[in-house]
Amino acid sequence: MSTPATDNSFIKRLIFAIIFVIVAIGISFVAPKPEIAWVSALLLLTIYLFAFEIVSVDVAAVTIMVLLGLSGLIAGTDMGAQVGLANQLIDPKHLFDGFAGNAVISIIAVMIIGAGLDKTGIMGQVANFILKVGGNTEKRIIPIISSTVGFISSFMQNVGAAALFLPVVSRISTRTGLPMSRLLMPMGFCAILGGTVTMVGSSPLILLNDLILNSNKVLPEAQQMDTFGLFSVTPIGVALVAAGILYFVILGRFVLPTNKSEGGEGTSTLDYFKDVYGVEYGIHELPIYTGSPLINRNLKEIEREFKVRVVAMCTGEEKPIGPAQDIIIESGTVLGVVASPGTLEKLEEAANSKIRKQMKTFTDSLSASKAGIAEIVIPASSHLIGKTASEVWMRKTYGFAVLAIHRNGETIREGTGVRDL
Repeated sequence: MSTPATDNSFIKRLIFAIIFVIVAIGISFVAPKPEIAWVSALLLLTIYLFAFEIVSVDVAAVTIMVLLGLSGLIAGTDMGAQVGLANQLIDPKHLFDGFAGNAVISIIAVMIIGAGLDKTGIMGQVANFILKVGGNTEKRIIPIISSTVGFISSFMQNVGAAALFLPVVSRISTRTGLPMSRLLMPMGFCAILGGTVTMVGSSPLILLNDLILNSNKVLPEAQQMDTFGLFSVTPIGVALVAAGILYFVILGRFVLPTNKSEGGEGTSTLDYFKDVYGVEYGIHELPIYTGSPLINRNLKEIEREFKVRVVAMCTGEEKPIGPAQDIIIESGTVLGVVASPGTLEKLEEAANSKIRKQMKTFTDSLSASKAGIAEIVIPASSHLIGKTASEVWMRKTYGFAVLAIHRNGETIREGTGVRDL
């Protein structure tokens, strides 16, 4: 069923498609050669696909490349003569030359390095530091990310700095609920501006230095020019980066895009379960200190008594997700607990501890990219029918814990024997 928003989007795309077709036809009348008209038409098609996202960007790019290659099949034929393609637009042998370009290879290489650094945990530590300093507010996180990327890009290529920081922005977006699009644009522009801080990121100025040296060879000594040093452009670059950060901080809420499907207020999975099923759960960290009454007790006892779910556990260097129920709690353990606000207070009192205001231990392992809460529908043919969660060892076998069961219009929650149904 269509909505007014989708109808308006379709009408807008249709109008612009007609405009692009008219422009392409107009170019065909003024272009000196038919091949130029065809290339211009394909360029307009590319812009249209990118601007309105008819298909994903990568599919659009490959489609245009394929169309360029197909032009060689009809060039020189009767069909080619009818449409004005006497010659092929590009030699098929050179169709994939762009994949070997320095820019493409450098971007791929930097993204591989960035993924490797992310695997080592360095990027996670950077994200933790930014969250620790900036909290969860957009006005504080954007300047921290932008200034950090600006500093990095001043000593390496802009594209490399942006690609290197992509995992950090992704993690921050996941943990804070801020739309990733609102963080990426400031990061991208400040990476560009950061390239003006030193000569390393200013490719045009490096080229200009070479031109100055060549010019000095034919100029009198009195008219010879000095080349730029590494930090010659730093005052201007710092001013540009600062101006860019201020612009996004002050005017960001008006100019930055917001994709509601990315996350943000009111769109998290926990909010969905609260609205649909009335289940108000949150993920929290509870440290267990020496002398706590919970020491030497197993997880099964604690879960049944306090109506909570322990979804993660940290003892020293080990951080198992979905720990077995027979694990004994020791001093210094940190529990990742899923519970409602009412049961948390009882658990805090019994543990003689306090729930942390912000996640510290499980920020990475319980991030949305590695763990989460979901609804699973049991079909009529499932072999789980007639069995309880306890009988099939749900957590140990499948790696997830049952928080609630919804059937016959009723939601059966934790604490009412949900694992024995």
